Order: sequence, then structure tokens, then C-alpha cells
Amino acid sequence: MKRIITLTTDFGLNDYYVGAMKGVILSINPDAKIIDITHAIPKYDVIKAAFTAQNICPYFPKETIHIVVVDPGVGSERKPIVVHSEQGIFIGPDNGVFSFIYKSSKEVSIREIANVEYLLEERSNTFHGRDIFAPAAAHISLGVDINELGAGIESPVLLDPPEPTISEDAIIGEVIYTDSFGNLITNIPGDMINNSSEIHIDKFVIDSVASSYQDVEKGELLSIIGSSGFLEISVNRGSASELIKDYRVTVLK
Repeated sequence: MKRIITLTTDFGLNDYYVGAMKGVILSINPDAKIIDITHAIPKYDVIKAAFTAQNICPYFPKETIHIVVVDPGVGSERKPIVVHSEQGIFIGPDNGVFSFIYKSSKEVSIREIANVEYLLEERSNTFHGRDIFAPAAAHISLGVDINELGAGIESPVLLDPPEPTISEDAIIGEVIYTDSFGNLITNIPGDMINNSSEIHIDKFVIDSVASSYQDVEKGELLSIIGSSGFLEISVNRGSASELIKDYRVTVLK
């Protein structure tokens, strides 16, 4: 059965970990279509993994299975879980990595992955990506109902990501994600501001919101509503993260 399974991890590409997960999946379902989202999430950065999961799932078919493994608590009492919502099926640790999915979904069903029938027979305390998450995803891709994997979970772990502070004259937020281009993605939704808003960050003042990077000269700082729908601070053909050290952001309405 052909089914898409995506992989998002902080494993990098220098070790065997990603390959081992793919091998487990394909051994169970040779027809699975595996898509690498990224393996360059900063080590142990659960918030960035959560942000990534939320921003990729709308662009995949609703029956896609998304494995997200950024798991500093691997081997501890934290539970391996499977989450089903109208946005897809999500597999990973119960450490808050699906917090944004919970928040943006109309309905979610969360179950512990505990049924050994759908796990590897020998399981390591340090590699649940290979021994629990990969086989569970592969079995689901073959049609196994997630209800068969384990008991329901009513109170999953939730992250407490920073929310912007809103007043009559200003919005105060902060950078929550830096991409590989050095663009600084804030927690301020784009629909809260307008094109004439004045942006203050670090020692810089940006007097309007650009519609494209080309609105400013090469090397110039700009603010823009990025593809994630949030306010971003960028440099045209440069890196904002190299210029800016204080990640607090104030938007004057």
C-alpha cells in the first residue's frame, strides 16, 4: 500500500540514524513513500520541531503520516504517541512537539504507542525513532487503526511558546525561529499589523513592512510577512541573524 511518511528529526546526516528508520519502514511496507522534511532541527529544540511540523502538514495529503523525532527525554517516562487530526497523522514523543498541531486542529485523538505487536521486537532506550516510531508508522501505512496501538491520552504535554503582548499602540513579541538564510521569524501574526507599521528590533528601526525582498537594496534590513504567516526580519541577500543580537520585537501600529 502506497502511503506518504515524512521524517523530521534533529539527527543530522552524518550518522546511520535516518537510514535505519527508513530501513525499518521499508521492511514493513516496501511501498511506503518516505519524504525527508529536515534532519537539521537544532539538537533538542522541541519548539523548532513543533513549528516545522505545523508549517509542513497543510501541504501534504490529509492521510500523510508525519514522524517527528526531537526527543531529549528518550528512554524516560515520557510516552511515545500517535496523534490523529484532520491535518494528518503525527507520530513522536509526548514532549510538546505537537503543541501547534493541537492548537490548530478542530479535533484530535491521541493514543500511546504501546502495543508490542507493532514495534520492533528488540527495543533500545536510546533510539525510539527506529524501534517504536518507524514501525508504528509503517504499520499504520498498511491500514492498522491507530486505536490498536494503545490507550487514549487525555492530557498530552503542551509547550508554552511565547505569545505577543498587545496594547492599544504596540505589539511586543520575539523571534522564535531562525531559518538557514538567517531570516528571523517572530511570533507576531501578519494579520495583526499593516504595511505602514514601524518595526523596532535590537538597535534597528524598520519604517514599513515590505511586500518582497527586492523592496530594499542588497544588504538592507527589511520586515516582511513570510510564508508561515508571521512577521519576519530579513536582509535582502544577506542574514538578519548575523546583524541582530536582541530578539525582542516591537511593532508600532
